[in-house]
Formats: sequence, structure tokens, C-alpha cells
Amino acid sequence: MQHRHFILHKPYGYISQFVTDKKKKKLLGDLHDFPAGTMAIGRLDEASEGLLLLTTDGKTSELVRGKHVEKEYYAQVDGLITDEAIAQMQEGVAIGLYGEQYGTRPCTAFRLETAPDFPERSRRIRDDRHGPTSWVSITISEGKNRQVRKMTAAVGFPTLRLVRVRIGNIRLQAFDPGAVAEVENFDLG
Repeated sequence: MQHRHFILHKPYGYISQFVTDKKKKKLLGDLHDFPAGTMAIGRLDEASEGLLLLTTDGKTSELVRGKHVEKEYYAQVDGLITDEAIAQMQEGVAIGLYGEQYGTRPCTAFRLETAPDFPERSRRIRDDRHGPTSWVSITISEGKNRQVRKMTAAVGFPTLRLVRVRIGNIRLQAFDPGAVAEVENFDLG
């Protein structure tokens, strides 16, 4: 069987599934006519955006989800993130995970000096009268449930907008949210 692989810019408001028992949810299949058996590799929650890989090959999915493949996110956070908060995330922080405390692995994190040039989101974040925001890059090699959001909250800077920009060597291309590209294989580096 010839497997197929896709790169998707997941827009805000969609869930990383093809079927659900919840009514009125926007699904990946609403964006493109994917072949039968296509699965999302990992997930982005409904409020998150950015790079999502899809495949018809379960082995490829398992490989990409492994701890040796980095995932980079840009998070817009509430307030002007401090060097101390960034250092805490770099060292690992305790987050709640299924009723238990989990210590995240060390990661790469740094402040973005200028806001990324992403398309406007379909739902406005908030306006300037609510105070300043800042952007931080966070690269992790694990993928716990809502991990990046929980990490920024744990250091006092809740995430307002979250965009995955890289998986391995694959970067979010400059195409519109909802756009799909089929590729021969994933070059994860």
C-alpha cells in the first residue's frame, strides 16, 4: 500500500479529529478531502493553530510522536514575560496532568523580540486596553496534554494564542490557515 502524507496549517477553532460525537465541532475533514485512514500525528487543541502533520501510515505517526522529534511553538502570553519565567520553563516546571503533578523535561525557550507575522485569527485575542502581551518560542521533545499552555501558566504568564511552527525540520510554511500540502515523506532531520 502506498501511504500518503500531508502538511496542514490547522486554523483556530478546529479539532484534530475526523469524527466526534460532539455536535457542531469543526473537523479536519471539513478542510480537505483526505483519503480513508488518514490520521493526525499528535494533536493541537481547538484553540491552538499551526503545523499539523497527517498520514495514512501508523509507523510514521509513531516515529513523529517520539521523544527525539522536537516540536516548536510560538506562544503569545499575557504580560511581558520575564527572563526568570523563561529560565524556569527551560529547566522544567511542574504542571497538572490528569490529577497528578508532572515535571516537564528541560526545553529550549526564549523571548521573541518582535511578534510573528501570522494571519489574524478568526476570533480576536483581546485589545490593548487589557495590558501588554509578549511572544515566546518554546521547543519541547514531549507532548503532554496542553503542555505548553500549562507551562506558561505555571510560570505566571497564561497563553493567549498558541501556534506550532515546527516539527523536526518541517516548518510552518507561509500559507493560509486551512491550507493543505501533500508531500512524499516527512523530512524530520
